[in-house]
Amino acid sequence: MRLLVLGGTGFVGGATVAEAVRRGWSVTVFNRGLHGDVQAGVHRLRGDRTAPGGLAALAGGEWDLVVDTWDGAPRAVGEAARALVDSTPHYVYVSSGSVYAEPVEPGSDEDAPTVEAAADAVDGDYAQLKAGGERAAVEVFGDRALLARAGLILGPGEDIGRLPWWLSRIARGGEVLAPGPRELPLQYVDVRDLAAWLLDRGAEGVGGAYNVVSRTGHATMGELLDAAVAMIASGAVLRWTDPEPILAAGVVPWNDLPIWIPLGHEYRWLQERDVTRAYAAGLVCRPVAETVADTWRWLREVGRVPPRAGRPARAAVGLDPQREAALLAAVAGRVMPA
Repeated sequence: MRLLVLGGTGFVGGATVAEAVRRGWSVTVFNRGLHGDVQAGVHRLRGDRTAPGGLAALAGGEWDLVVDTWDGAPRAVGEAARALVDSTPHYVYVSSGSVYAEPVEPGSDEDAPTVEAAADAVDGDYAQLKAGGERAAVEVFGDRALLARAGLILGPGEDIGRLPWWLSRIARGGEVLAPGPRELPLQYVDVRDLAAWLLDRGAEGVGGAYNVVSRTGHATMGELLDAAVAMIASGAVLRWTDPEPILAAGVVPWNDLPIWIPLGHEYRWLQERDVTRAYAAGLVCRPVAETVADTWRWLREVGRVPPRAGRPARAAVGLDPQREAALLAAVAGRVMPA
């Protein structure tokens, strides 16, 4: 298989390239050449898809499959798709569950309404950019476009830092504010499982929209943090705490305490989407302990969460240590049983 990845040095793009190389595919990446390295044997084309004539390096190429991880202006997706429509039979666009129009009912599937967005837009918020990118890909490729609506993506290479924050916090040891309940179901996908699914379904020519994340409850908050404590062996003690005092203290789920979205929260649907379609199409998700262990090994090798390749920096996630200590002291009498 001849694969073209638009990007290819970031989190999802890098994992997709690595999986394709592992399979022995012929891999080409197209990017500005400003961020990250590519593996030996990967051909790199340079260009800036936002600049006039920036797609010229793609002219004359032929590929069996294109994977596009772009999360900027939808117009750039459309321009790339038009430049490639005669060069490849299939276009995979890595989208997001954020495309769904709020309020979203927990358990919603791919037929839920999406936000208003334009295929030729040049700006917008994240949801509009991804939804517009979907429209642009479909306008050009029709049912030859695969829209992978990912959700929480974890694993080695994570450039937002959600799981790395928890790992680093547990590595410091001491009492750790663990947001309850322990059995809170999580929904996420390991980036390597996402990459494998993209390549499998892309190679088959599958089209349409899919929620590409695990089943809700593939792991729980307790299983995730327990795996981290067992892996790191820092002497950290998880202090499981009811959601109510944490929320009352102004802690923001997902950002201040990454990954955690308590039951009943307005954004709980982000971890309760229907994934029947993706599993029927072959999605397989590895155990949480494997994701935790491999992410910890990677984080120790690189030393810190890498910058987001070619994208604006995002606000740091995770609680400040002093704020965490104050919260632990404030809720000392209300912690949940370990």
